[in-house]
This record gives sequence, C-alpha cells and structure tokens, in this order.
Amino acid sequence: MQLNKWLSRLVIFGMMIFISQVVIAQTGKVSGTVADENNKPVIGASVKVLSTNTGVATDVDGHFELTLPAGKKYEIEISALGFGTKTLTDVEITAGQVNNLNITLAVKTADLDNVTVKTSARKESTNALITFQKNTNAVAQVISAEAIRRSPDKNTGEALKRVTGLSIQEGRYIVVRGLSDRYNQAMLNGVLLSSTEPDRKTFSFDIFPAAIVENIIVNKTFIPEYSGEWAGGLIQVNTRDIPAKNFLNVQVGSNFNTNTVGKDIYTYKGGKLDWLGMDDGARALPDNFPTKNQFAVLSNAEKTQLGLDLAAKTWAPTQKTSLLNTLGQSFQMNGGFTTKLFKKDLGGVVTLTYNRSVRNLDYENRFFNINESKAEASFDYHNNKYTQDVLWGALANFSLRLNTNNKISFKNLININTSDYTTLRTGKDFEFNSQLGENIKAYEYGFRNNTFFNTQLNGEHNIPSLKSKFNWFGSFSILDQYIPQQRRIQYNQDPTDPNAPYLALLSNTLSQKTGSVYYSNLNDYIYNFGGDVTTNYNLGGKKQSVKAGYNFQVKDRLFNARPFSISLPSDNPTLRALDPSQIFAAQNFGTADNQFHFDELSGIYFRYLANTILNAGYIQFDNNFTDWLRVVWGVRYENYDQLVGSTRKSDPRYSYSKVGDFLPAINATIKTNARSNLRFAVSQTVVRPEFRELTGTAFYDFEVGATIIGNPNLQRTKVSNIDLRYEIYQRPGELITMGVFYKYFDKPIELAFNQTGAGSSSTFNYLDNGKTSAQTYGAEIEFRKKLDFMQAFKRFTVGGNFSYIYNRVKFDQQVLNRPMQGQSPYLINASLQYDIEEKGFYATVLFNQVGRRILYVGNEQLPPVWEAPRPLLDLQIAKKIIDKKGEIKLNISDLINQRARFYHDLDGNKKYGSGLDALALSRRYGTSVSLTFSYNFR
Repeated sequence: MQLNKWLSRLVIFGMMIFISQVVIAQTGKVSGTVADENNKPVIGASVKVLSTNTGVATDVDGHFELTLPAGKKYEIEISALGFGTKTLTDVEITAGQVNNLNITLAVKTADLDNVTVKTSARKESTNALITFQKNTNAVAQVISAEAIRRSPDKNTGEALKRVTGLSIQEGRYIVVRGLSDRYNQAMLNGVLLSSTEPDRKTFSFDIFPAAIVENIIVNKTFIPEYSGEWAGGLIQVNTRDIPAKNFLNVQVGSNFNTNTVGKDIYTYKGGKLDWLGMDDGARALPDNFPTKNQFAVLSNAEKTQLGLDLAAKTWAPTQKTSLLNTLGQSFQMNGGFTTKLFKKDLGGVVTLTYNRSVRNLDYENRFFNINESKAEASFDYHNNKYTQDVLWGALANFSLRLNTNNKISFKNLININTSDYTTLRTGKDFEFNSQLGENIKAYEYGFRNNTFFNTQLNGEHNIPSLKSKFNWFGSFSILDQYIPQQRRIQYNQDPTDPNAPYLALLSNTLSQKTGSVYYSNLNDYIYNFGGDVTTNYNLGGKKQSVKAGYNFQVKDRLFNARPFSISLPSDNPTLRALDPSQIFAAQNFGTADNQFHFDELSGIYFRYLANTILNAGYIQFDNNFTDWLRVVWGVRYENYDQLVGSTRKSDPRYSYSKVGDFLPAINATIKTNARSNLRFAVSQTVVRPEFRELTGTAFYDFEVGATIIGNPNLQRTKVSNIDLRYEIYQRPGELITMGVFYKYFDKPIELAFNQTGAGSSSTFNYLDNGKTSAQTYGAEIEFRKKLDFMQAFKRFTVGGNFSYIYNRVKFDQQVLNRPMQGQSPYLINASLQYDIEEKGFYATVLFNQVGRRILYVGNEQLPPVWEAPRPLLDLQIAKKIIDKKGEIKLNISDLINQRARFYHDLDGNKKYGSGLDALALSRRYGTSVSLTFSYNFR
C-alpha cells in the first residue's frame, strides 16, 4: 500500500511537471530596452501589444519583458511622454525562446506630433549597436557580444584590435590611434582599473575571457563623467547582467599551435596544480624562511645550507614527445537565471571559463654597438621559449529590481592568468671575446601567475518627482602577481677550441643573469567608491540634463623581490663543466672557496611600497540647443596624491607628489540630417607615471637580455586633444565615418635602450621627460557595408577601417626626426563576413596590420629599435547543428605567420632590409588553431 501511495504521488508529480513544461513551451518572451536618442534609458515608457491590449512599463534601466503565446507575430507599440510613438511589426514569438529588442525613441517634434513611426523588429535590433554609436555623447566605438562571438577572439584583448584605430601588442596590450599602450585607461563595469604589469603602465586585456563580456565601449574623446587619465582611448568592459530567461550553455574544445603540434617540447618539474595555473607550493620559499634582514646577518655556511632547499635540484629541462602534450584544452559554462525574490525581479549570470594552450615562441635577440652605421653584435642568441599558458576565470553577477525605479547589482569577477615556461638558448656572447665570441647555452625556467579579483556593489535609483536619477557604487579589487623560483643558468665555450667543454658562467659575483633563483610578489589593493546625480530639465522647449559626480580611489601596492644567486669564490672548472642535471647537486655546495656558495642580492630597490589617493569631482551639462545641435560640456577636477618607494623622506627610494588638474571638455554633435552627424571635441587630459616607472628597482629581462630601471624624476604628461568627425548611417547595420584629430603631449614618457656594454650591463631607462613634447596629427576612416545590392554577394558584409598618424617629438625646442615610442604611422583593419542565417552557417575573415613603430628609443650613439609592419589574417567558420542548439566553430589565428622583426634602421630607408639593417629581435609566433563545440541546454 505504502509503495502504491508513493508511486501515485510520483505519477501525479510527473504529470504536473509535464503540463507545466507544455504550458511554458507554448509561450515565449519578448525582452529589451528603450532608450532615447542620447542613449539614455527611457523610464516608464509604455510597451503595448496591439492585438491583446496588454503591456508593461520600462524600469530604471529602460528594460521591459513580455510573455506571449508562441507561434505568432505581433505588433508592439512603444510610447512615452515627450517622445514620438514607434510601432514594431513582425515581432515573432517562438516557444521557450526570448526575442531581444533594443529600441530607440525620438524626441517629439512638430513633425512627429500624432505620427507613429513603423519599422520591423529585425531592422530595429540589427541597427541597435550602430544606433548607440550614432547617438553617443562622444567619439566612440562599440563591440557587442555578438561581434566577439563571430570572431576567433578568445579574450577581450584580441577582440579590441578590430576597432578603428586600435591594434594589439603581444596579444594583450592595446594601442589606440598608434599611441603606446601606456596612454590608455581601462574600466570594468564603470569602475577604474589599475595596471596589470609590474614593469610597465598598461592593462593586460587578455585577462577577460570573451564569454563574460556583454559589450566593450572605446571612447576616443574625453567627457568629464569618466576618468581623465588617458589620451589614446578609454576602454570600458561591461560584463553580462540579468538575462531575459534562464539559460545554460556549455562549450568544450581543443587547440594547437603550428610551432608545437607534433614536435618535442621542453618543460621542468613543477607542481600538481600547474594545470590550474596555480603553484601548490612546489616552487615556494620554505616555511619560516628568513626575511631579508634575517638572511643578511647569517653566516655563509647558514646561507648556503638554506640555499640547498632552493637550488640543489636538477636544472635540466624535461623533454616531452607525445602529441597530447602539445594540444591545449578549453571549457566554458555559462548559466543564467531570472526569478522572483520577495516579489521582486532577481536575475543572475554565472560563468566559468578555462583555456590552456601550449606554445613555442621561436625568437632571436641581439644587441649591437653601432658606429658610423656599422653594427657589431654584443651577443647573438637563438631561443625557444616553451610555454603552457592557462587562463581561467569565473564571473557571478546578480541584480535585484526593487521596483520600476530602483535596482541594486552585485558583481564579482576572478581571473587567473599564468604562463609556465622553459627557455632554451644557444648562440654567441661577445662580452669576453669581442672578436670571435664565446658559444653559449642557457636555460630559464619560470612561472608567472597573475590573479585578478573584483567585487562591486552599485545602485541605480530614479526619482520621478525630482526628474533625477541617482547612481552609487563601491568596489574592491585585488591584483596579485607571483613569480616563484624563476631560475637561470648560462654556459660558455671557448670559441678557439671546438672540443672545449661548456663551462657554467659562475664566478665570485652575484648575478641575475646566471645561477640565479628569483622570487617576487606584487600585491595591489584598489578601493573605489562614488556616485552621481543626473537632473533633467527643459530649456527653450528642449530636454536638457546636468550631471554631477564624485569618485574616490585608493590604491596600495607592496612589491617584494628576493633575488638569490649562486657564486663560486674560487674557480673550479670541474664543477663548472657539470651539465644542468648535476651541477647544483647538494654535494657541490659548501663553505670552501672552490664550492658553490648561496647568497641574496642586497639592495633596497628590490622592495618598495606605493600608495595613491585620487579625489575626482565633475559637473557635466548635456544641452540640446536646437533639434540639430547637442553639446556635452563640463569640467572634471582630479586631485592625485602619490607616494612611491618608502614612507621615509631620507630613503633614496622616496618619491612623493601631489597635484590637482582641471580637465575641461566640450563634445558637440551637429545632426546634419536624420542619417548623419558632424562631431567636434576638444579636451585636456593627463597621463601619470606608473609605480614601477618611478622606482629604481632593477629587473633583468632574460628575453631581451638587459636590465630595466625606473626613474623617480618622471612627471605627468598633459595632453591637449582636438577631434573632428563626420558620420553617415545610410541604413540599419551600415556606416561610414571620416575624422581627423590633433594631440599635443607635454612631457611624454618614453623607455630608452642604453647600451653601456654587453649582456647584463645593458639597461632600459625611462628618459627624463622634463624638456620633451610631441605633436600628433591623424585621420581615420571606417565603413561597414552590406553587399546585398548584388545578388551574388547578398549574404556578404564587408567592413574596415584605416588610420593615418603623423607624430614628431621635440626635445628642448629641437624637433627630432622620430615619433614617440610606440606611435604607429598607420593602422589597417578589414573584415569580410558571410552569413546563411536560416542554415546557421557563417564565416568571417579578418585582417590587421600596423605601421612600423619604435619599440625602444635610442640615444646619440645608438639608433632606436623599430618594429616592422606584420600582417595578421584570422579566419572563423561556424555551423549550427542539433536544431541550432549546438554549434561547431573552427578558429585559425595568424594564418600568414610572418616573423615579427625589430631592427635598427641603419640605411634610413624606413623599412627593414635583410643584411642591410641590424636585426635586434625576431619572433615567430606560429599559427593557432582551435576547434570548439558548444550546446545550449535551455
């Protein structure tokens, strides 16, 4: 009886689930946002279904959602007080699906009075992205989640190179309008971010997997409501928010690089969590290891004994031959939900991404002494850098709509980006034999882990009685970089005797170049909070608004490096001849002069602290003076308090500055007609030196073979900006823009190569910028055009952009015949898309090339190192399968696979000539191929 009772209940429960699923399957949703021509949400707009006379009102975000019977097409009317009415036709509702619409309403005029504008739902949504760009209050470009999905880009950095005037360096650093990456600023969900690199002022955009991004907005002109610390571009990354319906999508894939697939790779013994990009302690300093001060007072015998735990192990690489070792893996899971909590709308998105890739960077590097256009090499190295790169992250965003006028969001993001690498080096070193050069073999083993965490709480509140909107936010970020047990050793061979043994380059001096064991920790803690109030009012019969806000940011950094080194007080060729698997065995260490000793490189510059306090306030007016003239203008004040090095003024590391800047801006938009804009903008911005650029810390860079040193005398760069752009939006999904711009840089910051000798005696220094200035003149053109006017090409869309920039540096009133470091003279982006929507098939071809630019500035004795242009060609092919719930995607990046070349232009002809110019660096990255399968469960 009891069994029958439970079976009956189970049957009834199953029937209820079945019936509920049938009911759900018979309905679908239409969801979206309503915005005005200035891209501001229209709150309280009426969204009505004409055939059913049902409807809803938009909330504080201009968002709406309707559930309707499936299998029909509807007409939906959108209206709001003060705006012209719009009717969307052919709004199709599919069972269990959501039709997303983004709608723009025009302000009511005499021409629109009692007139309803009709358009199809498809045209309205297709035009949404370009409409945002058309109606934005600054010169800007937008990349949507859909555009990222249709490119072979696995992270934000790769996606950004598709934008007009943008290119990418090293797969992660963004260059806007040919300017060095240090002239950009990054924001995440409206909150300022910090530099991700300890050795340069830049942001590594590859830490954001493409799957978590809702859109990216690149501002090229400054408006006071945003940070004023940039000159190239302000890059706003916005992550996914409340979904229109519950969803779950899973993607798996594999990838390889042509430099590695099917070939031998080399690595070293690591830890059990390396596949997660995390060190499990295998490389860490032992527990209770002495601090710097404690270690310094130990005896040589005590230091060497401690060194056995760090150095007494094999320094030989491990060879792997299996094909599986050269294949990477990827996994993504995206889920979202929308529900009710205490009768309030609650939604969330959770994303987990993982990508592991194996690469072999095949590169050559050389330094030269150049006299009368004749180059003599200081060293000549060939390298293979085998890396296992892991990028994984998790996102959890939640939003609660309290009512139509109030919304609170809680957003969280963590990313781990790790490179585990083994470098094998051969070649010649002319440091000890300038004529023949000694043959060398060298090895480097490293593990570089970047962890980024950000949590935000923000609120949006509409106050209809005051015609105002109030936003507030609080944010906390952590950026940690951890480099445990980075090891380097070099062997040299007498060039006069081909049978001579290779001897380890070890002596009675301590070195970061060879016999070194290096540890470092960099910890950034960033606190942000602020808010703004926007008030709307009428003036001259036109809608106007004024916005005022405040932002407070505190950034704390602690950098601590522990560079250890193995020395040999008295030469012992027998020991130095041992190969890397035996040389640092425990029995070879001791207190005798002919045994290895272990010590730490001393110096206060291997540790520093830093702190900044930013107080920023602004007022910004958005005025529609006529139907055709809109002006966004105002001023921002930033008070910047910065301490670097030490809190004690007597400490040579101490560097302190406090300065305030008024940053005015005017952005005017003239609507020449319904389909075109003329924009004019003028502004003042600043770019401040980063912590690392101000410190005297010396860090030896194995890849380039030199030491990088900061400069505490650097001053902020003040930048004056002028932009003029004409935009044509011929029809939905198409555009043509043409623009010119001018920039003046007062005290630009540049990194210069200082060749004072060979090897580790060569340095990179930040030039004293007190007497330097630069001017930039540029022009840009962008287009996107459907080819459906020709029957044979109706499924094709072509797009592209081109930028030309002229830049020259002036030092102490003398114009130098070179641009600023990192400034390119031109950028080219092109794309061709093929789409068969009804069959779920599309293909995209993308091309990118950047004109030659200075990698490192030279000096009077040494010309600069130039980067030669290098074409990039990428391809993506995708096909929907399994009732369009599944998708197979093939991505191929860098099809041409041309070597990247960095050279001294000895003949001055502005292009690289083999045998004519001195080739300083040469890299082949290989072609990357990935195949993924994704499935949408809901």
